[in-house]
Amino acid sequence: MYTYNFEKLEIWQLSRQLVRKIYQTTGSFPKEEQFGLTNQLRRASVSISSNIAEGSGRISNKDKARFIEIAFTSLLEVVNQLILANDLTFIDEKQLIVFREEINELSNKLNAFHKKLLSN
Repeated sequence: MYTYNFEKLEIWQLSRQLVRKIYQTTGSFPKEEQFGLTNQLRRASVSISSNIAEGSGRISNKDKARFIEIAFTSLLEVVNQLILANDLTFIDEKQLIVFREEINELSNKLNAFHKKLLSN
């Protein structure tokens, strides 16, 4: 029941899961962070899936690969912001480790997909 090709991509599905977890986690951040780290984390995580989707609509593999690169850089932004959230005690070390494990999986799959696009 997929309408668009990107919906079939495992990297897009994993990125959606990450968005849900980020939203759930940031819901418990201090209220004064609503326009700070909460907003930044949410926007960066949404950017990952959005760039995967947008890139899938490009004609050339080179263009598609560029959007995967952008998704990857947004993923790195999320990592940085989660580390800061841990530094500020908004999330604990255990939460950070779980996020990093999921991010590592998505990172590896993004890199593999990027290489595949450039090799075709």
